[in-house]
Amino acid sequence: MADDFFDVESPEGGPVGIVLRVRVQPGAGRSSVTGRHGDALALKVAAPPIGGRANSQCVEFVADLLGVRKSQVEIVSGEKSRLKRVRVADIDPGRARDAIAQELRSATVRPGSHDHTERPGRSRP
Repeated sequence: MADDFFDVESPEGGPVGIVLRVRVQPGAGRSSVTGRHGDALALKVAAPPIGGRANSQCVEFVADLLGVRKSQVEIVSGEKSRLKRVRVADIDPGRARDAIAQELRSATVRPGSHDHTERPGRSRP
């Protein structure tokens, strides 16, 4: 159920977008999706929470995850909190749902399998 992580925005005459709920753990060894935290997508980012670096990396990671440009992604609330709302403009909600679901499947396989093989383009140092 990847669609319960976001709300769909459809401004009059504008492109459809989503507002994604995320819980970010900064200062991790690498950036990745770790699963679910309540109704939020749980992320780890390698950057520390200093000078907005973790927020910047969160935006980059979400853009990469959903296959959109960084300019389409912005944090709309929670800049100083682990719980954030991230707007992604001009994205098909079905495409977002599929990308999140695929990443969640990968996150749930990793811990039990002891297979630490990285998928290209999803982890960052």
